Amino acid sequence: MIRQFISRQFLFFLLTGGTAAAVNFGSRIMYSQWLNFSTSVLLAFITGMITAFVLAKLFVFKASQQSIRRSAAFFILVNLVAVLQTWIISMGLAYYLLPSLEVKLFVPEIAHAVGVVVPVFTSYIGHKRWSFR
Repeated sequence: MIRQFISRQFLFFLLTGGTAAAVNFGSRIMYSQWLNFSTSVLLAFITGMITAFVLAKLFVFKASQQSIRRSAAFFILVNLVAVLQTWIISMGLAYYLLPSLEVKLFVPEIAHAVGVVVPVFTSYIGHKRWSFR
């Protein structure tokens, strides 16, 4: 199980995923100018997901023989799990854990950053096995 995370493919997944995460994180800040935190997190996730699909197809799983339609369908399913992870963690940290620890500065940023990082491993496995096999 650990071996799949020690590979060139996983390194490229981390790089492209990091780029998509930066898009996700930055767009959440932008969306928050007009929308509440919860909605902004969800919209930012979609923005990052589109970025991640394009980059993964071009640079990580380029040998995939699946059609774009099938890859996109599985990509969305894998990311539904990831968005749920991201949202639950972000909300839990922002509204419960960080306030209970008396954290007052950058609460939405910290909560969202942790929420974005957590699904990296589950997403890699899902995309490798289903989205881009």
